[in-house]
Amino acid sequence: MKTNLITPEGYNQLQKEHDHLWYEKRPEITKIVNWAASLGDRSENADYTFNKRLLRQIDRRVRYLRKRLPDLKIVQYDPQQAGKVYFGAWVEIENEQEEIKRFRIVGPDEIYDRKDYISIDAPMARALLGKEVDDEFVVRTPEGEKLWYVNTIEYRK
Repeated sequence: MKTNLITPEGYNQLQKEHDHLWYEKRPEITKIVNWAASLGDRSENADYTFNKRLLRQIDRRVRYLRKRLPDLKIVQYDPQQAGKVYFGAWVEIENEQEEIKRFRIVGPDEIYDRKDYISIDAPMARALLGKEVDDEFVVRTPEGEKLWYVNTIEYRK
């Protein structure tokens, strides 16, 4: 089950995606489908079959966004969060092998196409919640438990 939390930036991004798909992309593809359908035999018409499939994908994504957006809770930065890891924090961590990772803890709807974001539902994020700089924490992975240290915590307002 996904957490229904999202950053303001993430919510705006999903809203922009919805608007782009619904007001720009869908009408464009609908015109192509109608034009291709007017040519006659649809079974051998590559323009028709490809764009019809694309239209179904757009409709599926729009339905998902229309269902998901009202359920999301936008989490604003609160000054009381300073110094501890909570939702929306940029965190730098390091392990005993001096491997360093830097990422932001966000909602599951925001992590796609981003290598520097992790979901609040991820084991790493769950283990980090409430930690302060120089705290150590353990993350359970398929390879076993791994020890990490918190180097920095930052919130961009």
